[in-house]
Amino acid sequence: MRAYSFIFLSLMSAGFATQAQTWQPVTTQNSCSPRHENAAALIGDSLYAVGGRGIKPLEALNLKTLVWQTLPTPPLEMNHFQAINYNGELYVIGAFQGKYPHETPIPNIYIYSPKQGAWRMGPEIPKERLRGSAGVVVYKNKIYMACGIIDGHYDGHVAWLDEYDPKTNTWKRLPDAPRTRDHISAAVVDDKLYLAGGRNSTARINKVLETTIAEVDVYDFKTGKWTTLPATSNIPTQRAGGTAVTQGGKVWVIGGETVQLLAHNEAEALDPKTNQWTKGPTLKQGRHGTQAVVYKDKIYIVAGSANHGGGPELNTVEVMK
Repeated sequence: MRAYSFIFLSLMSAGFATQAQTWQPVTTQNSCSPRHENAAALIGDSLYAVGGRGIKPLEALNLKTLVWQTLPTPPLEMNHFQAINYNGELYVIGAFQGKYPHETPIPNIYIYSPKQGAWRMGPEIPKERLRGSAGVVVYKNKIYMACGIIDGHYDGHVAWLDEYDPKTNTWKRLPDAPRTRDHISAAVVDDKLYLAGGRNSTARINKVLETTIAEVDVYDFKTGKWTTLPATSNIPTQRAGGTAVTQGGKVWVIGGETVQLLAHNEAEALDPKTNQWTKGPTLKQGRHGTQAVVYKDKIYIVAGSANHGGGPELNTVEVMK
């Protein structure tokens, strides 16, 4: 026993002891609105919960005080999108409005300014590239929208990749991804964009939840080319409607939905250095149709749906420490 104790103490003193990551409930001072098919973005010290099915208020959780603040409601319904922070403002690009299965793409960018406390309608998205349920990221002051679907959940999934420069208000078509996918959330590590998860929703033939995708596709911003990781790097748990974030140099895919009734509680991380996945801690509450953010190296997730499909809607917050 003394030998084992000595080894344990030696490892601790050498810095090898680590505390396992876990998801923990966040006890906020007040409550926010339940919502799903919404998005979230981090601006400053606040997590902004935006959109969802129906008209939902914009709400911001100060992650220092844990107080929710109700802000101006968006001018229209916004669902099925990945929100971004661009220069301290919340951008909504590639969102849907309307009801299942024929949700329609919103033709303009919408922007919320925390400084002005107001929404404004931004530029039009090229009509021939309109879609929703796409992955949206920021890389070197430009915005990228990947894949998505044109006609809600019905049909029209695409492999498109578009670059938008807000400074010049110009759009550029980039090479298509290796495959179509919708209900996708994208993430960037270093100079590469990662697409993991998602599906090809086809309510036209009554195939939606079962059309998940295994492969991981990667776009290299430097070379302008796509690659597909080997089959050994397929996502361990196929699912759509999850959220992807970059934390610790890894791509995390969290939550999602499939044919099982309960929303997924898996959190899995892809290491771009090895292209290997590891299983992270499971959410206390499985959820899909929402977005996570990273604040001070911790992942926060809010709202979403507890079951596949349209509910029950959640308003709880969890943090992975």
